[in-house]
Amino acid sequence: MEPPIVLCGLGRVGWRILHYLRTTGLPLVVIDNTLDPADPRLEEIRLIRGDCRRRETLEQANIHACRGVLIVTSDDLVNISTALMVRSLNHEVRIVLRVFNENLIGRLGHAIQNIFPMSTSALTAPLLAAKALTGQAVGTIKVGGPDEERRQVARFTVPHDSHLRGQPLSRIAARFHAQIVAHLPAGEPARFLLEVDENTPLRAGDQLVVCGAPHHLAPLLAHGYDRSRDLRWASWFRRNGRMLLRTLREVDLSVKICTAVLLSVVAISVLVFRTVAKAHGVADPLYRVISLIATGADMKAEGYPDELKIYVSVLRIVGAALTAAFTAIVTNYLVRASLGGVLEVRRIPDGGHIVVAGLGSIGYRTVEELLQAGERVVAIETSRDNRFVPTVRRKGVPVILGDATLGEVLRQANAGTARAIVACTSNDLVNLEVALLARELNPHQRVVLLQSDPHLAQLLRDAANVRLAVSVPVLAAPAFVAGLFGDRVQNVFLVHDHILAVLDQVITPQDGQLADQSVRAVAIDHRLLPITVLPAHGGPPVRNPMNARLMPGDRLIAIISLTDLESLLKRKPVLREWAVDVTAYPPAQREWLQMLVSSSLKLEEKAADAALEQLPLRLQSRLTKGQAEDLLAMLQRERISAVLERVPVSGS
Repeated sequence: MEPPIVLCGLGRVGWRILHYLRTTGLPLVVIDNTLDPADPRLEEIRLIRGDCRRRETLEQANIHACRGVLIVTSDDLVNISTALMVRSLNHEVRIVLRVFNENLIGRLGHAIQNIFPMSTSALTAPLLAAKALTGQAVGTIKVGGPDEERRQVARFTVPHDSHLRGQPLSRIAARFHAQIVAHLPAGEPARFLLEVDENTPLRAGDQLVVCGAPHHLAPLLAHGYDRSRDLRWASWFRRNGRMLLRTLREVDLSVKICTAVLLSVVAISVLVFRTVAKAHGVADPLYRVISLIATGADMKAEGYPDELKIYVSVLRIVGAALTAAFTAIVTNYLVRASLGGVLEVRRIPDGGHIVVAGLGSIGYRTVEELLQAGERVVAIETSRDNRFVPTVRRKGVPVILGDATLGEVLRQANAGTARAIVACTSNDLVNLEVALLARELNPHQRVVLLQSDPHLAQLLRDAANVRLAVSVPVLAAPAFVAGLFGDRVQNVFLVHDHILAVLDQVITPQDGQLADQSVRAVAIDHRLLPITVLPAHGGPPVRNPMNARLMPGDRLIAIISLTDLESLLKRKPVLREWAVDVTAYPPAQREWLQMLVSSSLKLEEKAADAALEQLPLRLQSRLTKGQAEDLLAMLQRERISAVLERVPVSGS
């Protein structure tokens, strides 16, 4: 019997992880201190009721012989205590640990052997960003590079009025720079990875699971990209005028009254000097009035009438009082005013940007993901003391301090013309209110709504037509499952009851099954879909990975089913029962083929030339299926006709 996987904690995240693990068919043991053993949701899964931090509880779960341990309670201290107890009982087992304090993630990995700490916010943010960009996301894949470029795995259904109907899958893949992960034709069996026939025409009702860069997939997933949603900036005058109007609206009433009185006194005094003192123009009277009020300068009033002298005397007293009052009121306002927020208004686009409501851990990481994708972001946060606000502003993101459930705040962020709105505060009700308010501003607005309860998110999708209502457990659970398989698995995702894994494998010189093999051969032998190959020398990702050859130090990123992943990680031998026979060749390719025959069959030049006179000629035998297919593809590129022959080895 296979060793079990031990799952500690059946909260919302734990239940979702249990759903994924149940699909794998692996033996499971669950530890929880509140769940009823008769709970029908367990479906014959063994439950140990108790405190997962206690030695006797872990020993009941056979922790000494388990395959992996997942610790996902909602308390960091409980999770860390359990991890330490597990490590004391089993020094080798892999531990996947849920951590809320992200500062502990790196430190725990260095302090405890073979532990994989993970944060739900770090796992959730990439998928939230992907859904905001394209409206769909099954999973994300890091493909390396200086900025850790991401590919997105998305699923969509072909509508009846789609212009994609009738087009072969190969044309769709080439047009949108995508790879077909799965094809789920209406009323027919699903096809995954290399089983997909790219010559099949697409029909209405078919479902496709595709992988590609988010900006390439956006037009495909939108069934026609609306260019009006691209980033739009207002003119210089409009943006600065908008800033000035908001500044005036936010100024305290006392400041406005004091300023108006002061300006009125100055204006009246200028008029008096022009009329009584016979001053010419405006500059000289204005200079005298300001000097009188601000500095008490000598007016040299010889020859002035008595009425003007009396007016000047009164103006000195009134001016001193007005200046003191104006200075005090304005200083008080400047101390309390958030002038940074006012100045940021001019940096808010008129449309095409993405609005993120809530700068908690998830919101901040979502902003980071969107900035990395080259998107313009506007953030809304209620708390002026939020620790992420200064950091986000340093990244060039305007932050509106206000309540996103107020229509005026969303209008300040131009949410009605934004490309998408992500409601990811820590309050489910606030997120729902923001989503409904955004729909009022624009009924066709793309709103990504984050919920902590998976069932509520499902109800919102089904009953309220909030198509992008998602929950933290659903988004984060696959990565916890992937952590059981080590650093070589980035993520897992569920497609039509099939669990697919994202393999991230560095090729080593000792790995005979992968090193110095073509990617096409590896893909066929291990039934995986290559996403990209990152060369060992640090160059850009390979554009067409199928034609690449794996060398030591290269990094292969691919999608593979969980059962095939097990075989690959255990390096189970691949049968060598295939041969390639050359049946015909054009005369122009005889010399090239002669050299290939000479090297493959270890023949002299004359013997190789004579062998070409007798067709069919067996070029190579005892090949794996992938190696044979790769050789056949190379011959076909040279317009040489060849066939595959299966030659079972004895005992196979």
